[in-house]
Amino acid sequence: MTTLPKSLAIVYHSPYGHTAKVAQYIAKGAAQIGVTTHVMSIEHVDWDKLDQAHGIVLGCPTYMGSVTGQFKMFMDSTSKRWINRLWQGKLAAGFTNSGGLSGDKLSVLQQINLFAMQHGMLWTGLPLLSTGQKDTDLNRLASHLGLMTQSNNAPVEITPPQGDLDTAIWFGEYIALMLNRLNHSA
Repeated sequence: MTTLPKSLAIVYHSPYGHTAKVAQYIAKGAAQIGVTTHVMSIEHVDWDKLDQAHGIVLGCPTYMGSVTGQFKMFMDSTSKRWINRLWQGKLAAGFTNSGGLSGDKLSVLQQINLFAMQHGMLWTGLPLLSTGQKDTDLNRLASHLGLMTQSNNAPVEITPPQGDLDTAIWFGEYIALMLNRLNHSA
C-alpha cells in the first residue's frame, strides 16, 4: 500500500514580519523530514490546503498578553469547520513571538491550544530541554507547550536570534516526525 506524503499547513498572523520569519523556519525543519508544507498568512488562507493538511501549526505575535485581534477573527472564522469536525484528529501545534522576554507568551500558547482542543485536534508541544539562555541556545525561553521566540522590538532582519530560529527548525522537524508516526488515511 502506498502512503501519500504527509502535509503540514502553517497559518500565522505577522504584522511586522517576525512571526512570518519563524513560520518559514518551522516549514524548513518540516521539509527536511520530507513533509510537504503550506505556509500562509491569515490574510491569504488557502482553506482547501488547510482542510486537507494532516497537521496545522498556528502562530501569531503576543499582543497585550493575548493573540492579536486579527488572529482571533481567523479563529472565529473556523466555526463551520468546528461544527462539522473537519479538523478533528489532525495534529496541531502553536508558536508565538513577542518583543519582551516574557511578554505573556504562555497565555497565547494556551489560547491556541484551547482553540485546537475545541476542534478535536491532537496537540503536540515542544519536548526540547533548554540548552541555556544565550541568544544561540535552543529553547532558551524554556517553553514546552509550544514554540516561543523573542524579537526585542528590533527589525526582522536581525531578530529573532539564531537560537530561536534554530529551535523553530527543530520544532518543524519534530512536528514532521510526529505526523509520520500518526496513522492517517490518505
